[in-house]
Amino acid sequence: MKILLINSNRNQSPMPVVPLGACQVAEAAERAGHRVSFLDLMFIHDPVQAVEQAIRLTAPEVIGLSLRNIDNNDMLNPIFFAADCLPLLGKIRQLTEAPVVLGGAAVSVMPEQLLRFTGADWAVAGEGDAVFPELLTALAAGRPPHGLPGLAWFADGAFHLNPPAREGCAGRFVVPQFSRWLNLRAYKRSMATAPLQTKLGCHFQCIYCTYRKIEGDAYRLMDPADTVAAVHAYTAMGFHNVEFVDNVFNSPPGHCLAVCEALARAGHQARLQTYELNPLFVDDDLLAAMEEAGFVGAGITVESASSAVLARLKKGFSAEVVHRAADAIRRHRLPCIWIFMLGGPGETRATVEETLDFARSAVRASDAVFFTTGIRIYPGTELDRIAREQGVLTLPPEKMLEPVFYVSPELDPLWLAHHMRRAMLDNCHFLNGDTFELPFLPAINRLGSLVGIEPPLWRYTRFIRRGLRLAGVKA
Repeated sequence: MKILLINSNRNQSPMPVVPLGACQVAEAAERAGHRVSFLDLMFIHDPVQAVEQAIRLTAPEVIGLSLRNIDNNDMLNPIFFAADCLPLLGKIRQLTEAPVVLGGAAVSVMPEQLLRFTGADWAVAGEGDAVFPELLTALAAGRPPHGLPGLAWFADGAFHLNPPAREGCAGRFVVPQFSRWLNLRAYKRSMATAPLQTKLGCHFQCIYCTYRKIEGDAYRLMDPADTVAAVHAYTAMGFHNVEFVDNVFNSPPGHCLAVCEALARAGHQARLQTYELNPLFVDDDLLAAMEEAGFVGAGITVESASSAVLARLKKGFSAEVVHRAADAIRRHRLPCIWIFMLGGPGETRATVEETLDFARSAVRASDAVFFTTGIRIYPGTELDRIAREQGVLTLPPEKMLEPVFYVSPELDPLWLAHHMRRAMLDNCHFLNGDTFELPFLPAINRLGSLVGIEPPLWRYTRFIRRGLRLAGVKA
């Protein structure tokens, strides 16, 4: 069959994301014998016109539409990315009767809502590189595909979703030939990182999170040797900035250490990053191993420095653990960005101050601190249940595609917003969504690439913000 795959993500803040999953799906479909065309909209000025041209050129029999993000998870300045696909779907329906299949990370989170919103024919929740080729085979043969794992559809007004498959990671991760599908030069010029996972699955029970729904709660580990091979493949393509995008990179800790040790032994030319370190497993051994492996930046996903709030979020660690991780980080050179999420259940003015006191006193001045306020509520999570019990949320699940946020009833949202604005003004290494949505940030990334500044750029946050303020820019 003739297939057209469309990567719909056009968000370049703070930098564009390489569509790894969509490229893997393209190559999986090709291996199954289909003719695949790929349209990446990341750097396209007129996406609707580009879709029209691609359809007229390729005459596809099936169209796959990849959706990365539903929204930007920012309560103060929400952006509803899912709406961007409606003009694309309108043009597709105008030009062809080819069935439309949704895929991507967003679809795994809200398959019912996105199918309803877009009017697409099918959706694949979970690992599309395994399921999409089987769907194409069934459609080509005229067979009903309804038994495929992770497949979602509507029939007679009723929503149907099959349980996703949970395949092992051994031998599954293949670095795509990105140059066949993407404008690699544009991605590299914008300081995009190459994404890489060392595992699937999550053991943690955070009340707001969707990772267990997407990947399951059983770990599926990638062989460290395969990780090394993937890093070498990326550098051979000219990608020297590699980001590990595991939901929690350092859990299980033994596997993480094995990956770091394998990378250190092998030697490579990559600059490694991850933004998902759990403080529970941040210690001297881990940090030393990451430094030896070639890491140049790490994010510590903490959410709060208050034990009371951490317990309500079911993070699995206390403020004591957070402080212990900070102590270990101060003994090492690895640049870090701390990530906090304010406003969860049990949050009060006092607990907000606990977190801010920690950020001011325990975080190195050379590191960055990123804050979000409010927590995006996803249907079916424990936070969804809590919000309904507290009267914070009354919308039915099918109406929750547009972002809905939770803020503790014990906290005035206006006070929180004002207080955080003041904290941002007083601390140049503090960041929030406004910082990453600055319209000229992609241009700064390109300029940094030209003059040889290496990511992660948040290492230079305090200097960039001070310079922008001197230039009269509110930052």
